[in-house]
Amino acid sequence: MVKWFWQRDAAPRRTLALRGRGDQGDATRVDFAELAPELPRFLGQAAYLQLGYFETLTRLIRATPELAEKEALSRAAGAALTKHRGIVDLIAARGDDPTQLMLPFRENLDAFRRKTIGVRPRETLLAVYITAGMLDDFYLALSSSYGETGHRVADILREDDARHEIVAIVQETIESDEEWRSLLSMWARRLVGDTILVCRTALRPERLAVDDERIEPVYTELMGAHARRMDAMGLAS
Repeated sequence: MVKWFWQRDAAPRRTLALRGRGDQGDATRVDFAELAPELPRFLGQAAYLQLGYFETLTRLIRATPELAEKEALSRAAGAALTKHRGIVDLIAARGDDPTQLMLPFRENLDAFRRKTIGVRPRETLLAVYITAGMLDDFYLALSSSYGETGHRVADILREDDARHEIVAIVQETIESDEEWRSLLSMWARRLVGDTILVCRTALRPERLAVDDERIEPVYTELMGAHARRMDAMGLAS
């Protein structure tokens, strides 16, 4: 089966291993090189996703009255902006226009992000953590299909995201009120389907119809990592 969940080393850094083309196995094994989109499409999507995280977190900073929380969210927002700029710089170094590569995905990804804006700021905060975690996992897995450029994107995505700041805020919230625990658990479950859809639409459209069953293990790994994040916060997945 596919192996691409995270392991921490002493740095700590995340590493990713995907099964190679020459490995023998059953039909559920996935070769991402066959499913991955063209490199410009991959880079444009990855860059715009990080910009979206930054924008949402910035909105939350404005909506948060507590100074300590503002500072925590600013660190997470800054990390997202740093990743965005890193991918944008990589696009520019290749001779492409970052804006032009991101533009085709603006409408769909903005619509996805609007769906993750909760009625309450805490819901939106959890949405950033859940969706960014799943999508970073997914795009880091895809990065192995693009040689040296993919390695450079992987290094960018592995940078500290400061999302432990978000976890601390969510944990404090649910520990203070059991109603929050129930509400946020339900909200997180609503986010998963839309996030998986973003992953699906990131792959080569012409291969989805014939490779749907082969992609299933990828979703299984995403859900496993999602469940571990939920458990770590004390929320039911």
